[in-house]
Amino acid sequence: MKIYRYAFILFILLGCSLNLISQESDLLSLLDEEETTHYTTASFKATRVINLHSLENMSAGELDIKIQHRFGFISGGAYELWGLDQSTIRIGADYGVTNSFMIGLGRSSYEKTYDGFMKLKVLRQSTGAKNMPVTLALFSSMAIKTLKPSDPNRENYFSNNLYYAFQMILGRKFSDAFSLQLSPSLVHRNLVATAEESNDVVALGVGGRIKLSKRVSLNAEYIYVWPDQIADIYTNSFSIGFDIETGGHVFQLHFSNSTSMIEKGFIAETVGEWGKGEVHLGFNISRVFNLK
Repeated sequence: MKIYRYAFILFILLGCSLNLISQESDLLSLLDEEETTHYTTASFKATRVINLHSLENMSAGELDIKIQHRFGFISGGAYELWGLDQSTIRIGADYGVTNSFMIGLGRSSYEKTYDGFMKLKVLRQSTGAKNMPVTLALFSSMAIKTLKPSDPNRENYFSNNLYYAFQMILGRKFSDAFSLQLSPSLVHRNLVATAEESNDVVALGVGGRIKLSKRVSLNAEYIYVWPDQIADIYTNSFSIGFDIETGGHVFQLHFSNSTSMIEKGFIAETVGEWGKGEVHLGFNISRVFNLK
């Protein structure tokens, strides 16, 4: 009987010890969780909202081959097959130098323009040991138009065809279903068509994403240009569409009144008016390769 009694007491002590160890393990787990920084991911499915650069960067060693395509204006009607007879295209490559710094190059058929950009993520939304409520990225680009001048008799300088853009991209993923960003922008044009236009154009872009399913989201963006900077023929850019993730790449299908797919164009030179049907059906295809 003494043996059973000792065995029973030993069993009780062992159970209490295991319970104490379990509680201590839970406390250490909670402590580790507090000391760990959890970074927010997938605020947007791609590095572009539609035209605007998004909060996202390519990871280190990732190469994104991107094809951006715009058909003609839908207002062309049946004769132009609602824009399908015409097309504008940009082919580019984005590369993640580090997890926070990416570069890119591209060439557009619109005005035969070459462009290059850099994007640096300064702050990253996170919780835990480091609590950061927003993501902040800095963006700059340079473009050169190689279209032959309309007046060959005029003295045309190389610098006339250079354009620059600077943006601060500030945003937050509020939930798994909703992300929002602001993009204060400055576009500098070395040469403008009339004296009434400003070489420096200040604008504010707003972009958002609403998740509809695991692989589909609704995206929209609007760019407001401050008055008295651009000619009356230009208007503010507005685009709306869907992101569809298909494993190896992201397919973006959208409608936009902007023809150009680089900053100097869709910010300062958008001519389409939604009310007149001057809207492009377009798409972006993004295929990512891991080079590391």
